[in-house]
Amino acid sequence: MVTQHHSSAPHAPAASAAYPMAKPGYGKRSAPGQQALTRDDFALLPTRERYVAGFVDHLPDGASMSVKQLAKQLPLYGQQAISTALNALSVAGHLRRVRCPVGTGDETRWVFRTFWSRTARDNEWWNTYLATETASQAAAPAPTPEAPAPPPARPEGPAVAGPAPEPIAAPPQRTPPQAPDAEPTQTTGPSPAYLALARLGRNDHRLGLSADDCTTLEPLAAQWLDRGVTTDYLTSTLTAGLPAQIDSPAGLLRRRLTDKLPPRLPATPSTPADTPAPTRRLLVECTDCGRPGQPEALPDGLCRPCHTAHSAGGRPSPDPTQIAAVKAHMANLRDLLKPV
Repeated sequence: MVTQHHSSAPHAPAASAAYPMAKPGYGKRSAPGQQALTRDDFALLPTRERYVAGFVDHLPDGASMSVKQLAKQLPLYGQQAISTALNALSVAGHLRRVRCPVGTGDETRWVFRTFWSRTARDNEWWNTYLATETASQAAAPAPTPEAPAPPPARPEGPAVAGPAPEPIAAPPQRTPPQAPDAEPTQTTGPSPAYLALARLGRNDHRLGLSADDCTTLEPLAAQWLDRGVTTDYLTSTLTAGLPAQIDSPAGLLRRRLTDKLPPRLPATPSTPADTPAPTRRLLVECTDCGRPGQPEALPDGLCRPCHTAHSAGGRPSPDPTQIAAVKAHMANLRDLLKPV
């Protein structure tokens, strides 16, 4: 019976070499310890899920896993159907969406991956694997290789044998005199506080600041960073609960930077040099709505509301009050349509 169901399913198209790759920090990542590829892979899944799983399984690591991109490559199903199929594959144990912090200090940012396993895994396996350092390293983007130095230019024309010319000594460079108390000039870029303020307008046009505004508010924002908060915390605090219309972005931000200044925490004892750095644990994203959480809090890769909706077939139970209101409305329409 399983073989008959498998043969009637449409075959997913092979992953094309031109399939777009995701940006660094996004896309597919293969889980370790998978079984070898066979013809019976995903045979127990429904037709649509087997079709999507067969295509995703052939994608290379780093390929885009967005619903929109998958729907472009799989014309049999739309974006809503692809999203529902990914939810089912998450429940079946084939994928998990995760986010991982990379960087240090104020430059910490989040990258997003979709771990894929041809072999179905249970929640215990996924929770154990995502808690390891190996999973964190797999989720982090690979470092960009440095460009190799160009080879030295070769002289044009035929080579002539003979002794190499002696190098001509370059004249000594004269350094302009400086005053005894003068400090060396250093060129530095914008501070993290300035950059955090400048990026507010990119995230929300209502908070667009001019260069003078950023310079004026920079000392206030620097006080936040001096008290141990990150730029992500600063940005989220400044952008939370904004009014619908903002007449003076600089005035609003100046007020928030002053009134919401966090307290200064006491200094913590320094960590010994031989103490290993704590492992950064991955956060799992709900495959359906994207809500983050610890792996144990998202069984089957779904948060509790989405898991409940998926278990109920995606259809919430009707509200008796709404049913009664609809019936009353229909009865009123019938009365209006009756001939006088």
